[in-house]
Amino acid sequence: MNSDDSFYISTPIFYVNDRPHIGHIYTATIADIVARRQRMIGREVFFLTGTDEHAAKVVDAASDRGLSTRAWADQNAGAFRKAFQDFGISNDDFIRTSEQRHIEFVEKVVSDLEATGDVYLGQYEGWYDVSQEEYVPESRAKEHDFCSPITRKPLVRRAEENYFFRLSEYSKPMLELLERNPDFVKPEARKNEVIGRIKEGLADVPISRTGGGDWGVRFPGNPKHMIYVWIDALLNYASAIDLDRRRHYWPATVHLIAKDILWFHAVIWPSLLMAISKARGNEWLSVPNTVYAHSFWISEGQKMSKSLGNFIDLEQLHGYKERFGLDALRFFFATQGPLDTMDGDFSRSRFIEVYNSDLANTVGNSWNRIVNMTRRYCAGRLNRKVDGEGLGAELERIASKKPQDSLGVGYVSHGVEMIKAIDGYIQETQPFKLAKDASNSSQVEEILYRCAESYRIASLYLWPALTEKMTEVWSRSGLFSYTEVLKNRGSGDLEQWTAWGGLSEGTELLEGPALFPRYLEE
Repeated sequence: MNSDDSFYISTPIFYVNDRPHIGHIYTATIADIVARRQRMIGREVFFLTGTDEHAAKVVDAASDRGLSTRAWADQNAGAFRKAFQDFGISNDDFIRTSEQRHIEFVEKVVSDLEATGDVYLGQYEGWYDVSQEEYVPESRAKEHDFCSPITRKPLVRRAEENYFFRLSEYSKPMLELLERNPDFVKPEARKNEVIGRIKEGLADVPISRTGGGDWGVRFPGNPKHMIYVWIDALLNYASAIDLDRRRHYWPATVHLIAKDILWFHAVIWPSLLMAISKARGNEWLSVPNTVYAHSFWISEGQKMSKSLGNFIDLEQLHGYKERFGLDALRFFFATQGPLDTMDGDFSRSRFIEVYNSDLANTVGNSWNRIVNMTRRYCAGRLNRKVDGEGLGAELERIASKKPQDSLGVGYVSHGVEMIKAIDGYIQETQPFKLAKDASNSSQVEEILYRCAESYRIASLYLWPALTEKMTEVWSRSGLFSYTEVLKNRGSGDLEQWTAWGGLSEGTELLEGPALFPRYLEE
């Protein structure tokens, strides 16, 4: 059973029918920011990501390229691993659904569910969404003009023998879960969407197919059936921790997903978990705490499309990273991304605007001013340690305010607001004018200590996104203990670290290159 000291966050596992793109890197980055903040708080974090490999379209994509399915899956799984490494993702495990540890877990779960009758053999005839590899109820097919609700590609009529999961038995338990745990689906609008659809009625869903080659997990005891990719994929969240040393992480604290797979995660997944717990007579597979569904990215005001030439691929993301730095890209994702119900617009002009305004002019310039004034007026050292009294009304207000978003990503913007307030405090107190009179030296030292100490606290809020530059700030301030604790995914003590007075009297602030040089288009 998950304790308050542990925190389990997952991304979806990503299809290996193509290489990573902005959607994958975004979700993984947000999960990474959440995981890093939780480690700073002091929790033992398990952060899972991976690849979903048993889809029929993976077989088709491999065939189109003249490769074996295994070779194509290996190639793209490797691309995801490398991309996550390149973009600073600190996942604790990377699971592939083609791994034996996962396959064996899926087979055992399906056998358990068949034994209780929650999985049964039947006949299906209805609409099938080839692009999403799922069956679509008649009412939903009609609602979307018999096209895929996600891709808008035409649905096909299909009749075949399938094994079914008795999803219809879980309408009432699901509504009770959503009432009992109002944070189960986030944001709120997504939860209302899920409730409305459940109230329309849940139908049993096919979990197997016949034919389609040998790529996938065979149904135990009936090898002519292949288990559908969606149930195979969902079970990765449990198969990855089906070890004695990991079970204490369960249930998952947050499943972070995109809105297009909300139904699978918010309804089918918890229903499966209820059925598994019933079959096994224990509680270790209880439902997750939260399923958080973010929106999509658009580009330059339009839906992304390869045909329109506005698709943000891996090469373009590497270009932004090389020109502006990885921290800048992570910051843009954290502060401008589609974390709520509105899609986010990834435009070059907006990226540059945010970079110059928030990073170059605020985060970077404020640190530069504090260091320069300390070196000019105090020989580079914070000679007078003082309390936080007299910070200025706005800085005190910002410092005491706590962001309300459920994931904690809002603390990144909170850090920026603190630094803006530091700049306001400098303008209010004007140490650069006071320093002209030697009799004001004590007052100048107090002001600069308050500025540097406030910046130190802000840096702790910023670090989960700005991992490179805030680590550099700590290094230039002699704060090596933070880095020592957090390297290798160690657990911190954020409450103690953000208490006033972390900078010692006599601390030297070292000069160095600009954290974020202002960018001008050539």
